[in-house]
Amino acid sequence: MRPSQFPQAQIDFARVRDNAIRIARETNVPVIAVIKSQAYGLGARQVVQALSDVVDGFYCFTFQEAVDAEVRETKKPTIALLHDQPVAVDDVRAHRVRPAVWDVKHAVSLRAARPVLIVDTGQQRFACPREQIDEVIGAGEIDEAFTHATRVDHARMLKDWCGRKNLRLHAAASSLLHEPDARLDAVRPGLALYRDSVRVTTILLEARDTRGPTGYGGFVSSTGRHGVILGGFTAGLRPGPCRINGEARRVVECGMQTSFVEIGPHDKMGDEVVLLGDDLTVEDLGKAWSTTPHEALWRLATVTRVFTR
Repeated sequence: MRPSQFPQAQIDFARVRDNAIRIARETNVPVIAVIKSQAYGLGARQVVQALSDVVDGFYCFTFQEAVDAEVRETKKPTIALLHDQPVAVDDVRAHRVRPAVWDVKHAVSLRAARPVLIVDTGQQRFACPREQIDEVIGAGEIDEAFTHATRVDHARMLKDWCGRKNLRLHAAASSLLHEPDARLDAVRPGLALYRDSVRVTTILLEARDTRGPTGYGGFVSSTGRHGVILGGFTAGLRPGPCRINGEARRVVECGMQTSFVEIGPHDKMGDEVVLLGDDLTVEDLGKAWSTTPHEALWRLATVTRVFTR
């Protein structure tokens, strides 16, 4: 079957599952899977189904994300950072969502939903300052606390401030999984779950010898040849690396719906162009695009057509 001319993202949910199992084995603590923003673009409902029996719970940005991902069916708890208003506490409980709180007002109003305390260890957003921790814990009858840690020191702060309060604690996201001091009672991976699980491809629509300045910006191909692919910045693409027939090539200019790529002497119309996958990682794209690997993954997995295997 001839591949679609539009970019396609192949999502390997078995790899996502294997990543979760590996993380649990290497950290030796329960795993809370981050599924916010459609599981980084892969599809939150499908990721929840793949992970339901291998993780301890889930983490998302809003209550509605948990509802849409059908987490309730797994019977696993989900922490939601922002409590969507207006939502009845009984509905929150019915969906097994535990709202994050960082002040007394919300700790009291959401007490029946078993809120989780989020502690400010340096990020300075959506979090409780150190001096109010005891008051918020008491107001919400809280038994769990976490922080958004970017350094192992942040995890140590959480343990120092809350370690004697009989709370379950977690701080480590993907960047801190390798730090034993950051693992505490659970880990909360996001990108680490999805690494190497997405392969995005398209095909060459045209293959030409370059004759002088080309495209909107007048680029000159370093190889003397260029091609055109269907998929531009509306499909999440930016100028940067790609692979054609196993060789490192570059997307040199992105239009709205098409992009120019440099090609080699034997590349031809219909050849596959790999935009992510094989040996081309989200870290490679993030560096080339001057952004984070998280954004690179979301851009390509979300905007392109997705099918699973």
